[in-house]
Amino acid sequence: MLESYLPVVLQAVIAIGFAAIALGLSVLLGKKGSGMEAKDTVYECGMLPIGGGTPRFSVKFYLVAMLFVLFDIEVVFMYPFAVQFHDLIRESSTALYSVLGFAGILAVAYVYALKKGAFSWNE
Repeated sequence: MLESYLPVVLQAVIAIGFAAIALGLSVLLGKKGSGMEAKDTVYECGMLPIGGGTPRFSVKFYLVAMLFVLFDIEVVFMYPFAVQFHDLIRESSTALYSVLGFAGILAVAYVYALKKGAFSWNE
């Protein structure tokens, strides 16, 4: 039984070994930085950098992005069910109850996000 895992383990060892050897050789043989402070500064079209880096995004942006992914995945899982709906219902009603449970869990998540104010853009 363990003999069937030998190719996978061998491939993992070779991949990790190659990565370690490549990184080690780049450290040993690569050029060293000069350490000049002028070379380490940010270069923006010849102008001196003013102010900070990129602005910080609100947490609500990420929350809306995660909610979009959540409900987008819901549609991806619902589509095959909708295509095969008649065939699944003819055989048994288990598929219908499974999808209703899935939609119910997502409805609870939607109501939770609504109560938390995740969809309000005014704040």
